[in-house]
Amino acid sequence: MSLLKKITLLLPILLFSFHEVSYAAFDASIPGVNLNSEPGGVSTSIKIILLLTILSVAPAILLLMTSFTRIVIVLSFVRTSLGTQQMPPNQVIIGLSLFLTMFIMGPVFSDINKDAYQPFMEGKLSQEQAFDQASKPIKEFMAKHTREKDLNLFLDYSKQKKPKTIDDIPLHVLVPAYSISELKTAFQMGFMIFLPFLIIDMIVSSILMAMGMMMLPPALISLPFKILLFILVDGWHLIVKSLLTSF
Repeated sequence: MSLLKKITLLLPILLFSFHEVSYAAFDASIPGVNLNSEPGGVSTSIKIILLLTILSVAPAILLLMTSFTRIVIVLSFVRTSLGTQQMPPNQVIIGLSLFLTMFIMGPVFSDINKDAYQPFMEGKLSQEQAFDQASKPIKEFMAKHTREKDLNLFLDYSKQKKPKTIDDIPLHVLVPAYSISELKTAFQMGFMIFLPFLIIDMIVSSILMAMGMMMLPPALISLPFKILLFILVDGWHLIVKSLLTSF
């Protein structure tokens, strides 16, 4: 089962959560398309519509509802702290972030596929039932990594009561709260990554000033030492291990 198929149900979940949209809006007849949401009424046309529409919102889902944001920011911090300009290039960082995201989110996508997508495709669940089933694992994942302070910010702003369970949290509240929590966590990890390389830069700068070589760029001299340190401690292994254990 491809990743695209596994996250197909995330589109209607996202759209459904941002407002209480009435299903009466879909009563208008579309030639050749059967929008019956009852079990056994899933037509090939609606499957094609969902598959094509998911392509346009997949980037937003990937950025805001998965581990992608934290991973790509931390990897970008690594490159910036090393001072290697465009090494590794953006394509490598994005590609590695995508595969790490697929690895981390694998259990969540598997639960969505088993509990919501497959029963829906087999006609055992209606669209609304599939929405509810598919939203549970993704809500549990996001709520686990969302700070209570950030969640209360959006709950207070939307004037909603404090939810008793994770299932009671609306996605239009949970998604932005999860996003800013991920940004804070990523910047905290980035700060810790910066510290040892900053110390190397300060030591090199102090030595160059003491030798009277103020015209020589310190970054040019410290770069080989930072790369050497990163290699000696097996930096990429430590960074990826830290990312995996943080989830």
